[in-house]
Amino acid sequence: MKRIDQLDLAGKRVFIRVDFNVPLEAGAVADATRIDSSLPTINHARAAGARVILASHLGRPKGGADPALSLAPVARLLGERLGVAVRLASDCVGPDVERAVAALAPGDVLMLENLRFHSEEEKNDPGFATQLAALADVYVNDAFGAAHRAHASTAGIAKVVAVKAAGFLLDREIKYLGMVMSNPARPLVAILGGAKVSDKIVVIQSLLERVDSLLIGGAMAYTFLRAEGVATGNSLVEEEHLPLAARLREEAARRHVELLLPTDHIVATSPKSPEDAHSVSGAIPAGQMGLDIGPETVDRYCQVIERAGTVVWNGPLGVFEVPPFDTGSMAIANALADSNAISIVGGGDSVAAVNRSGRASDITHISTGGGASLEFLEGETLPGLAALE
Repeated sequence: MKRIDQLDLAGKRVFIRVDFNVPLEAGAVADATRIDSSLPTINHARAAGARVILASHLGRPKGGADPALSLAPVARLLGERLGVAVRLASDCVGPDVERAVAALAPGDVLMLENLRFHSEEEKNDPGFATQLAALADVYVNDAFGAAHRAHASTAGIAKVVAVKAAGFLLDREIKYLGMVMSNPARPLVAILGGAKVSDKIVVIQSLLERVDSLLIGGAMAYTFLRAEGVATGNSLVEEEHLPLAARLREEAARRHVELLLPTDHIVATSPKSPEDAHSVSGAIPAGQMGLDIGPETVDRYCQVIERAGTVVWNGPLGVFEVPPFDTGSMAIANALADSNAISIVGGGDSVAAVNRSGRASDITHISTGGGASLEFLEGETLPGLAALE
């Protein structure tokens, strides 16, 4: 697949699919990470003399336009970041939008209104994709966070626009996640957290074919521990997946993969009782919940990270939203930042831990796509990437 800097963009209408699905608070952007991540692609297009058209979804509108999910706050912030006026179109298709595009001069930026105000976007409707394509001479996908969706703006449009390429953000995601899948620096270590084994079955199976060590945390660890006969108190356990956890443990042993589970825990009666938090080793007493990995486990996991060549981390290791149950995730974030390994972090809470630690600049690659990065690591073909081939 081509990259944007391999194309002649001068004077062209360059339609860039970005992922500006950002959190809003009181009508303003609360986290600009995804916006900032696409600035290199947008700035390159402007510098090359392109007439830039940006398209994104925001939230989950129900059945039509929703003023609360307008991209107006995003356009304002983007204009501040770029130092130029970014006009927001009244829609993403139609005569008014076509006139706004026609009025663009080289270096100008127009943001289309929320793609999902049209239900045809998520249906990958060919007619809608053709309407979007009519705005473009060149199509660039820089929205990795939406690359696992076969939508009109990620898959359908690429069938119509002849000249297409990946933006710098998308190219970087493919580079580092692809490295995990095909040619990682060894030892390759994966850290998986989150609530449910069922959410990570396929990615665990895929990683067991590749990694040297797999470190498990979060509530999913208690399903693995219960499957081994360890008492887990009131911790979240997927009872129906105990046999699966046992099989995955056996698969790891068969492949000589070091699969590590927590040996101590930060527990309390519930996440709403952080004042009761204390550490226990081994079994979790009745009436207590495991809510984070304990200090012994933190030390052991950090030792594995220290000797790694590549580390990929997805999912928090505790109830990250409630201190002190964020301690394990924060410790892992700092260990990754301090290591000499190629470090790749994906998933909202994992990224939040890295950002909160103040060490984001010390991580090799922070993925902007939680679901997309998981599907990539599962070995799935992402429609948004396949459309650029």
